[in-house]
Amino acid sequence: MEQRTLASYSNQALPSTISRDYCCSQVEGATMLDKRSPYQEGSLWYYAPTQGAPISFAILFAVSGMLHAYQCFMYKSWKVTGLLPWSALLFTAGFVMRTIGAFGQWDNVGVYIASTVLLLAGPPVYEGANYFILGRILYYIPYHSPIHPGRVFTTFIALGVAIESITANGAALVANSGATESKRKTGEALLKAALILQLVLMVAFVALASRFHYNCHRGGVLNAKIKRALTVLYCSCALITVRTIYRTVEYFSAASLNTWSGNDVSTILKDEWFFWVFEAVVMYCNTTMLNVFHPMRWLPRSNKIYLATDGVTEIEGPGYDDPRPVLLTVIDPFDIVGLITNKGRKEKYWEVGTANNIQKDAPGVTSPV
Repeated sequence: MEQRTLASYSNQALPSTISRDYCCSQVEGATMLDKRSPYQEGSLWYYAPTQGAPISFAILFAVSGMLHAYQCFMYKSWKVTGLLPWSALLFTAGFVMRTIGAFGQWDNVGVYIASTVLLLAGPPVYEGANYFILGRILYYIPYHSPIHPGRVFTTFIALGVAIESITANGAALVANSGATESKRKTGEALLKAALILQLVLMVAFVALASRFHYNCHRGGVLNAKIKRALTVLYCSCALITVRTIYRTVEYFSAASLNTWSGNDVSTILKDEWFFWVFEAVVMYCNTTMLNVFHPMRWLPRSNKIYLATDGVTEIEGPGYDDPRPVLLTVIDPFDIVGLITNKGRKEKYWEVGTANNIQKDAPGVTSPV
């Protein structure tokens, strides 16, 4: 029996069946982008994603990320702010995938998952950068730090990983089509709990920074440099919190998607502008603010340079060392035992320094209170 391919019909009339199927597929592909509507049938986003916005934000985040990389080289701060270019890269990749989805790939599961995962992964990386930044601020004035500066990142990242584990378990139960109704409800409860815990973690982080801020003010060593760095940190946390609240509300509204009824789906899921305002714009404001007001403009390059208790002198010394066993630092990151027994505070290493390492008249120092 003769085997004929579609190419073999290139110079003759197509058989009616092939011609009809081929032409229909071409017409469908050509008109798909013209069928955009508030509710797009078959779209995993519910709507047909807009085309121009993801392209614009992919470019904007790419520029911000390149600038962050340049600033890391300029300030020699890869250990502190090295996560900033990576988080911008995640957003860039996420918006590139969303752009692909916007051009007719509304029902492409791989594109949808890649876009969603990348855009969800970006903000936690910005949070991680904030943990490093606060750690460097605490290293600068260690005697007013409520927690060992080196434990800020590990403590909050550990808590963040625990929350993400809850999220993953909840998502697995919800996404499992073979799960019982009871397990699905358990998964939904875990996801809701994880989202709330993310907000609680952010509140705890801001509370730690605020306590340090208060200690410095009370001790009369709160200079203009530290004020500016803390202000940038607070603003970044506020922007990330706005985005987290949006995502929390979005998920709490997402259960209605199971009905596939346009009347039952929440407005926050049906209207794309919520995403662009509370995710894209908010997070772009965050990354741009960190470009314009880069925290390392006001912080020393080394964590062994700190402000002396006179609020004026910068000293390079041995640095903040925690002699406790590693396991104990994980169990008790705030060194509650040390606070009670006053152990570890007797040796005031921040007063140690040679004349060659002292820089007098540090700029922007406020008068002691």
